[in-house]
Amino acid sequence: MQEQEGYEWKTVTDDETIIRTHAWSPPGCHPVGCGLQLHVKDGKIVKVEGDPTHPITRGALCPRCLALKEFIYHPDRVLHPMKRAREDRGKDKWEQITWDEAYDIIEENAKRIIKDYGEESIMVFGGTGRQANTYYPLMAFMVFGSPNACYAQSGWSCYGPRATITAHLMGGGYPEIDNACRYPDRYDHPGWEPPKYILLWGKEPLKSNPDGFWGHSVIDLMKRGTKLICVDPRVHWLATRAEQIVQLRPGSDTALALAMLNHIVENDLYDHDFVDRWCYGFEEFAERMKQYPPSWAAPICGVPEEQIIDVATKFATFKHCALGWGLAVDQNPNGVQLAQALLSLLAITGNLDVPGGCTLGTPIAGDDDPARDMANWGFAAGVLKPEVWEKRLGAKEYPGFSTIMNQCHPDFTLAAMQNGDYKCRMAYFHSSNVVSGAIAAQPDKWYEALKDVDFAVAQEPFMNPTAMALADVFLPLTTFAEHDGHVQPHYGLNAAFEAAINKAVTVGDCKCDIEIMIDLGKRMHPEFWNQFDGVVDYLEKRVIPKGMTFDEFRKAGVIQPEEVYRKYEKGMLRPDGQVGFLTTTGRFELYSLAFELFGEDPLPYFEEPPFTPQNKDLDPKILEEYPLILTTGARTYVSFHSEHRQIPSLRAMVPDPLLEMNPVDAEKLGIKDGDWVLIENQFGKCRQRAQVTPTIQPGVVHAMHAWWYPEKDPEAPSLFGAYDSNINTLLPNGYIGKLGFGDTFKANLCKVTKDETNEKEEA
Repeated sequence: MQEQEGYEWKTVTDDETIIRTHAWSPPGCHPVGCGLQLHVKDGKIVKVEGDPTHPITRGALCPRCLALKEFIYHPDRVLHPMKRAREDRGKDKWEQITWDEAYDIIEENAKRIIKDYGEESIMVFGGTGRQANTYYPLMAFMVFGSPNACYAQSGWSCYGPRATITAHLMGGGYPEIDNACRYPDRYDHPGWEPPKYILLWGKEPLKSNPDGFWGHSVIDLMKRGTKLICVDPRVHWLATRAEQIVQLRPGSDTALALAMLNHIVENDLYDHDFVDRWCYGFEEFAERMKQYPPSWAAPICGVPEEQIIDVATKFATFKHCALGWGLAVDQNPNGVQLAQALLSLLAITGNLDVPGGCTLGTPIAGDDDPARDMANWGFAAGVLKPEVWEKRLGAKEYPGFSTIMNQCHPDFTLAAMQNGDYKCRMAYFHSSNVVSGAIAAQPDKWYEALKDVDFAVAQEPFMNPTAMALADVFLPLTTFAEHDGHVQPHYGLNAAFEAAINKAVTVGDCKCDIEIMIDLGKRMHPEFWNQFDGVVDYLEKRVIPKGMTFDEFRKAGVIQPEEVYRKYEKGMLRPDGQVGFLTTTGRFELYSLAFELFGEDPLPYFEEPPFTPQNKDLDPKILEEYPLILTTGARTYVSFHSEHRQIPSLRAMVPDPLLEMNPVDAEKLGIKDGDWVLIENQFGKCRQRAQVTPTIQPGVVHAMHAWWYPEKDPEAPSLFGAYDSNINTLLPNGYIGKLGFGDTFKANLCKVTKDETNEKEEA
């Protein structure tokens, strides 16, 4: 473990105090841990700037961090706990209360509901990416004793599929682009080399900084000779700088990956040493790949056969190459097969855990503690009962999902509520804006399923559609500038570093996720939670590297674990210290024994998504009515899912939800750039502004997700215009794929017409 030399987290001058800290959330972001310097004067932040001493971000910040002051001091931010009568749900009739009053109400209702209906009748909903990602399952398991922590996105279609398939095929960790992030001297380190090529597959890292990967480092690598190959239906900024753009049809990714594997195997381009020593099932795998030549994939993907061959050849023969795989893998009913194919591509080309390839996570202090497994911690504490854990929704129905994911299955959960098989009595919205469709498909269905819940709590920095629609108690959250904490990229699965979040100011009467969890824990299960004397004590006992006080931890600055390549050769991937991977065979399983155990095909294959022009089982009338391919979910610089819509400087950059469409399609439909349009399919409709651009293929449109309007009427049925421009109303639940993962976020159908009412929305 390497610490920053000469690091000072707090500097006091005559005029101000400068706090060095590391960003996570709120406001929403992935655990990138960007370095900030917060200038504080008279108890208020007066300036936000990047920290040039941070070894990875080196002083750079995105617009969201630069707008931190606007977020913290926004007049609409909720700064005190609130309550309202159950009959006033959907009405702006909130009453300010104290924290003790709020906790009294929550404790009384939770204990009553547990007594009458059981712990499993309480459900804690969590969002994506935020720091709350770590704590909403703990709120369910360790505070209420419920097995039902729910991420409400159909098919759990964000990161979880990639992490789960990685665990099944090689035993855990997460493969990430080697950007020298574990070296204090970064790109100058003699043991590192830049990737020859980075294959960015459905990933736009500059805007998303996905799961803690510092996206700007891709530009650093390009300056050092790395070339890009971008696989995406859209041409984004990085793609315009790429050597090649593989502009495929949405939903056809798996066919492309299989064709690349076919070419590599059939032309003997694979790494024989790695395959012979470290892979299981190559013969069966090679036989399956014979079915998928580039000539087969080309018409399916809309990609020339010669380009497929060229990309496959380069990835296999240039040593070394890296893969950056994104949400296109997760948000696809064929996504498990795609993840299996892409991991196999990394493995058989010898690009796994090598300099300039993709690294794997290394164990860091505390990761050997089995209590870090949330459910096991709950069992050990006596809070989560094994017989209650057995009632986790969807666990038996989706064993390939539930053996890795410690949560209930979202599609199974919604269906169970809709058909009456499960009654949610208490809903706790833990940084989860379900009603606005920040993540949920058909959010109106979730609203209907939850509107009669006996009791509901929301904790957020701002009022939002979910809290207004459903909550009886509102708990106000601190931003990362207002609490102490810990950030670790990839949620620990490939942690390039650990760093402290350092409190700079106090605003209102807000609390952080950890403090709320401890406070409620002491009321619900004092026999366990009384051991923690506040947030810092919790961090020292449960989170930061063992043996360090929090003061020592934050004085260390950014702590980077030593990079070790080819960990499978050194016994670093298995708890028994044996060489190899943490699988049944001890090898990377090209033929997955885990999938076979779950009754699934152990080898990858292609299956056309349900709503595409190429699906032969699709009713022709649907395709005739909805001729355009709809894809969604690309990120912007100025928002994180449904957050930041009320921040003036950010909203000014993207004032309206945009539907990208090709000029050819726009001309056919009589639509001009800037027109408001209606987007419709058999599941729903919404309204966005047309952005006519040649960077998207003819026949394909891309819609921004998670839009609501803080300036609109907050009360039901408007709920801040939660469904006016919400593309998720067109995206169905239940069209999930293998193991219970994936859905149609990246490949669906729609029609687009000009909105003749031409009502201009004022931002």
